[in-house]
Amino acid sequence: MSLDIQHDEEYQQFTAFLNNEEIGELAYATPEPDIMDFQHTFIEKEYRGKGLADELIKHGLDYAAENGFQVRATCKAVASYLERNPG
Repeated sequence: MSLDIQHDEEYQQFTAFLNNEEIGELAYATPEPDIMDFQHTFIEKEYRGKGLADELIKHGLDYAAENGFQVRATCKAVASYLERNPG
């Protein structure tokens, strides 16, 4: 099960699609020009427990790293992901 993840800079979120259906989002803020604060992760109930939130979070974190952002994890799911996947 692979997600199509689209980044919307205007709305500051990554949106996850599965078979062209929107199933989740990862929202962030940029409180400072070099900081990306991940604030909210959501996956539709019927798709939870399949690792899709982790895939979405990884995509967002990869984007932050590739673009020189420091990461802040206000979202508990992102903080938990970072604890499980240090470095």
